[in-house]
Amino acid sequence: MSVLRVVGRVLVRPRLWRTAVRQVFRLASPGWWHRVPFLPLPESDYLAFRMVTQYGSPDAAMSPDDVISYLQWCRGWDSRS
Repeated sequence: MSVLRVVGRVLVRPRLWRTAVRQVFRLASPGWWHRVPFLPLPESDYLAFRMVTQYGSPDAAMSPDDVISYLQWCRGWDSRS
């Protein structure tokens, strides 16, 4: 997955901006600000697990369309709470 492709897809969908930022911080490793590269990234084990459950391989690349679908689902879920 090219992170830039995903970011580009999100940028053209302003309705998903807030959801995307929220999900970045929800999935970030605890204490991410204490470790280099000081970015809110998910744990590598968690990301590998998600790749296996969705694509069948920990080395699979995410589809930008799948990320957009996920964010749309999150947006709908958050609006119900």
